[in-house]
Amino acid sequence: MAFDFKIEYKEFYMPKNKPGIVQVPKMNYIAIKGHGDPNQEDGEYKQAIGLLYGIAFTIKMSKKTTHLINGYFDFVVPPLEGFWWQEGVAGIDYSRKEDFQWISVIRLPDFVSEEDFAWAKQDATTKKKMDFSNIEFMSYDEGLCVQCMHIGPYDNEPATVELMHSFIAQEGYALDITDKRMHHEIYLSDARKTAPEKLKTVIRHPIKKA
Repeated sequence: MAFDFKIEYKEFYMPKNKPGIVQVPKMNYIAIKGHGDPNQEDGEYKQAIGLLYGIAFTIKMSKKTTHLINGYFDFVVPPLEGFWWQEGVAGIDYSRKEDFQWISVIRLPDFVSEEDFAWAKQDATTKKKMDFSNIEFMSYDEGLCVQCMHIGPYDNEPATVELMHSFIAQEGYALDITDKRMHHEIYLSDARKTAPEKLKTVIRHPIKKA
């Protein structure tokens, strides 16, 4: 059976729908940066997602090529994630989607080296006839965070965020969003196939001791 990160690392992908504190270790990602409203049809964000999955599935299916990755094991492609921010805003203003800056990512298995990643970019470019030049290998050590499962439309996230911030204040922590530590979302549902009220999204914010 293919290794599923959501099952094997439930503490990072399947939190309860109430806030909790978690220490997130360093992870490697396929990443692409952009800006603008993610809901825009044929916009930069939706095009970026297609590029991320193009690389993710190239790595997953490398077992059928001549490029043998050391330590490879079959895996379920992890869920799409995103780091979000807006210039001059401490957090996120959901009424200003056109001002979003984002880094969209998909987690990489630890066995994928930067050399393997470079091979995947080249192989995908050749086979899919697409431009993957903006895709990057990114390492990120997220550290101490508060997280919560948000169930419902993305536009209702502020209520969950408010619960998270009240929780950390009660626990003796403070929000630590900076230009290096950002609002983080993990998308467990396919928004194209799931009713808005049933969408599951992990929301994660960096924190520090107050």
